[in-house]
Amino acid sequence: MKVKILVTLKTGVLDPQGKAIQQTLNGMGFNNLKEVRQGKYFDIEINENNESKAKSIAEDMCKKLLANLVIEDFKII
Repeated sequence: MKVKILVTLKTGVLDPQGKAIQQTLNGMGFNNLKEVRQGKYFDIEINENNESKAKSIAEDMCKKLLANLVIEDFKII
């Protein structure tokens, strides 16, 4: 089963990379940006047919490696 995982910084956590991207986009003429925040995306194929079990495995991976739970949130889709 394929799972998609989005990892983003928690609200209120400074995002210097997102700020740098926003400044670069502004310099390229995209002046209508309110805010840019960056994150991580994972597309993982898990050898499991049960959707509930696959999501549980993905959640365990996020908690142990893919996301820093102090400053990041994750969403499994």
